[in-house]
Amino acid sequence: MKKLLAVLAAVLAFGAQAADKLTVAATAVPHAEILEFVKPTLAKQGVDLDVKVFTDYVQPNIQVAEKRLDANFFQHKPYLDEFNSGRGTNLVTVVGVHIEPFGAYSSKVKKLADLKDGATVAIPNDATNGGRALLLLDKAGVIGLKDDKNILSTPKDIVRNPKHLKFKELEAAMLPRVLSEVDLALINTNYALPAKLNPIKDALVIEDTQSPYVNILVARPDNKDSAAMKKLAAVLTSAETKKFIQDKYQGALVPVF
Repeated sequence: MKKLLAVLAAVLAFGAQAADKLTVAATAVPHAEILEFVKPTLAKQGVDLDVKVFTDYVQPNIQVAEKRLDANFFQHKPYLDEFNSGRGTNLVTVVGVHIEPFGAYSSKVKKLADLKDGATVAIPNDATNGGRALLLLDKAGVIGLKDDKNILSTPKDIVRNPKHLKFKELEAAMLPRVLSEVDLALINTNYALPAKLNPIKDALVIEDTQSPYVNILVARPDNKDSAAMKKLAAVLTSAETKKFIQDKYQGALVPVF
């Protein structure tokens, strides 16, 4: 009997220690940093969080769709919508976490008004972030777009370009690297921060907090409501995580919860 009780106790102890596992893709800064912050809290709740860092915006979605990963945390809803439409995937939002105000940076001029005639402007080459860049320049009065509400605007939609700016469309991750080679670059915050660019201090113009580009935790319809996913969503939108984001990023990220 004592041996049986000992075995039962061991089984119960193993069961208590066993954890659900979630493998989540993220870009290094700030998404992976935020996930690493919540990891110990999740562990206490029985969820083993494995964070996989990616440098692009395509593979994290493909690998979630193919069930090689459980979820990802790197993108905003307009990008997800465009990706689902273009790739035939059916990824879904679990929860919104923060806004990363998109900014325009330059190593050659101190303000947008100083851009020279014919200056070169680099923008992301994906549809949603390229449109986002042009909308920001439109709002700043640098250019005029055919439709200032169209988030998928391209350089072909520019109807007013008084400085005859030349637009170069590049992969988003490359933009900080070419900053010294162009006159202006529109850069996503998750690529600006690792390049030591502070959106609050360094951007010549930046989105306001009314931006529709909320960064979201993304999963599949079959696992978005799992117990482990719900725990991850809850800790990502907790008061502790909000304080972490505010303290660490000093306004470069804005929590939406």
